[in-house]
Amino acid sequence: MTANASEFDEFLNFFLPTPQVAQDTELLRKIGFLPGLKEMLTVRQVHALEHATVWILSGLPDRRSSPQTDWEDNSGLGGLSTEQGFYLYGQANTVDVRRAVNQALSRITHGEWNLAVHPRCGTNLSVGMLLTAAIAFGFHLVLPRTPIEQLLGFGVAATTAAQLTPELGRIVQQYITTAVPFNLRVREVSSVQDSWGRPAHFVRVEWIDV
Repeated sequence: MTANASEFDEFLNFFLPTPQVAQDTELLRKIGFLPGLKEMLTVRQVHALEHATVWILSGLPDRRSSPQTDWEDNSGLGGLSTEQGFYLYGQANTVDVRRAVNQALSRITHGEWNLAVHPRCGTNLSVGMLLTAAIAFGFHLVLPRTPIEQLLGFGVAATTAAQLTPELGRIVQQYITTAVPFNLRVREVSSVQDSWGRPAHFVRVEWIDV
């Protein structure tokens, strides 16, 4: 991480609250009547547990000593989160998955919150596409409408977005699309096939009030 990125993290942490054990429980007590709120909160927590499990199965070192490093991951593992739990794709046996899930839940709820963020998350792809489109549209408005200038503008937009996406995607994951899974309990880990017939492990969770 660069010094500027660390300073930006400090800026965000100053204005955004530190994760609290009962924050989602309290939110549901106050405005739980809103349709889909519990499902959204559950998926955010499941998403974080999915990422933490992939990190641990990838065999990466303990991230407490340098939580903002080790962003390269070539394990081939991937996941898909739902409100009931998450699918885990890739080469892993059930025993290892079960052990990794339990270790992930323990570590992430005891302070290793950066395990919730993963560089191969689909959030980064979405952020990159939106950022490219936004910058390209800006260049489209200000540059001459000739093909060469427009093509150059799109190239600059794509390059700029590629540079910004990893850090911006990490921030979006950390503060929007994931949440520390304080309310989750692992029910079972099973070998299954998903809706498309692909082999996977499914980690089923349940919501608990804390």
